Amino acid sequence: MLGILFAGFAPGLALLTYFYLKDKHEPEPVSMILFTFISGALVFFPIAFIEYILKAENVVIYNSINAIFSASLIEEIFKWSVLFFCAYRSVEFDEPFDGIVYGTSVSLGFATVENIFYLMTNGMDYALTRAILPVSSHALFGVIMGYYISRAKFTKKSKWVWLIISLLLPALLHGVYNFLLLKAGTWLSITPYMGFLWWLGLRKVQLAEKSSYDYFQKNHFIKQGTKLKPGMKLYFPIKG
Repeated sequence: MLGILFAGFAPGLALLTYFYLKDKHEPEPVSMILFTFISGALVFFPIAFIEYILKAENVVIYNSINAIFSASLIEEIFKWSVLFFCAYRSVEFDEPFDGIVYGTSVSLGFATVENIFYLMTNGMDYALTRAILPVSSHALFGVIMGYYISRAKFTKKSKWVWLIISLLLPALLHGVYNFLLLKAGTWLSITPYMGFLWWLGLRKVQLAEKSSYDYFQKNHFIKQGTKLKPGMKLYFPIKG
């Protein structure tokens, strides 16, 4: 049991740590990261219940196109709601890169609980595959969701456009992922798509880093070592 818990938690925590450490300007409070991670974990249960009811009542047929895309939409709606109500409105969400951090925190909270239940049901033989595919894909959907929800927060115009994109684009990407995984089900089909998701996610990380740099410049926090909070400093990894 301890092995399953470790294998279930480890990939999510590793990915969350990676994206958290990418926030070079003003790292988020650990308490907020835990809050969003746990909130993301808790939505696993209503999502699982809704998906079970939809299948049990034959509202959607398992492995059908409707089931594949409805499942991705349901999951992303719940994760988006947590991100919007728990992080977007928080005073701690105070720079563009924060969307990446909170987006991955919520998504990886959900992915971690999903991963633990899957391993409990199917065994440890799937631990590596789960880490490489579902857990990391959820992290990347969170990156993309967080990037666009930051665009909504720090853009004066068209906020609702960015909010809609922050929900629908991850849901679409998630649906394509599910389709490739369930319909084709081979590494040959899913590997190129995962490569694309990593490229897209890391591109959004890079753009968010640049946006945070520009944001602090605009607000006159332009000197290296400028103190923002007790014991915390601002550093700029991007030049120009």
